[in-house]
Amino acid sequence: MADRRLQVFHTVARLLSFTKAAEALHMTQPAVTFQVRQLEEQFNTRLFDRTHNRISLTEAGKRVYEYAHRIFELYSEMDSAVREMTGDISGVLMIGASTTIAEYMLPSLLGDFKLKYPDVNVQLKVSNSDGIVHMVENNVIDLGVVESPVLNKNLVVEVCRMDQLVGVVSPKHPLAEHGTVNLETLLEHPYICREEGSGTREVIAEHMNKLGIHESQMHLTMELGSPESIKGAVEAGMGVAIISFATIQKELKLGTLVALTLEPKLERPFSFVHQKQKFRHRAMDELLEFARSYCKSHPRVV
Repeated sequence: MADRRLQVFHTVARLLSFTKAAEALHMTQPAVTFQVRQLEEQFNTRLFDRTHNRISLTEAGKRVYEYAHRIFELYSEMDSAVREMTGDISGVLMIGASTTIAEYMLPSLLGDFKLKYPDVNVQLKVSNSDGIVHMVENNVIDLGVVESPVLNKNLVVEVCRMDQLVGVVSPKHPLAEHGTVNLETLLEHPYICREEGSGTREVIAEHMNKLGIHESQMHLTMELGSPESIKGAVEAGMGVAIISFATIQKELKLGTLVALTLEPKLERPFSFVHQKQKFRHRAMDELLEFARSYCKSHPRVV
């Protein structure tokens, strides 16, 4: 119902990027630029200053952005109020999740949610934890699910469940028969880890710091971008890794990987993160409540 040009402008102004706005709106960048130019022509003034491949809002642009924000808040409030009166639960929800959660936790949760609420269109974006928090901060997604602590106190963070991290080695590895291993012993071997920005990597780094283990004590041999690639490398005997126990159930049954309990144990929370909004779509509230119930019935993998 809201003016499409205003929606496009609001997204560009919020992200201060035509490229990021195009991605968020599933449009081409020329189409985004065209919509903004049409709005500028309507107001007969520039809304953005463009210098050195960067953009900023003009004074007129700041004023339009303030009004646009209020308009969309009122629209959201109206939409939620009417849907609450009619009992209708529908719409589009943008969910973001870090890689481990997206691959191993969300499929069953979102599948069950879709069965209960078939008129809600859930769209999922996958990134590392830093990327998901950034999307929440910029309103690119409605709800994020992450695997590392969130430092932004302006966001709502709610722990879903605990996840255990374990050491993994190939069955032929010298540590395969140990069952339990301390972190120092594990890190004496070629070590495979996630990329910078990964929630798993941040949690492990914090754990090492608490134990007084310096990064120089690691024999880092690879940085990989997903649990699947790490598992493949460990199975091939290229090194050891620390990974979520939830991600290796199939490999443990097949006998292609061996899990080692870390001593002391290492756990981290899976958390929901979203904006502190006064008004939310009813579908968002239903998803949050559904996810809370899911996490209570699936408190942990081990």
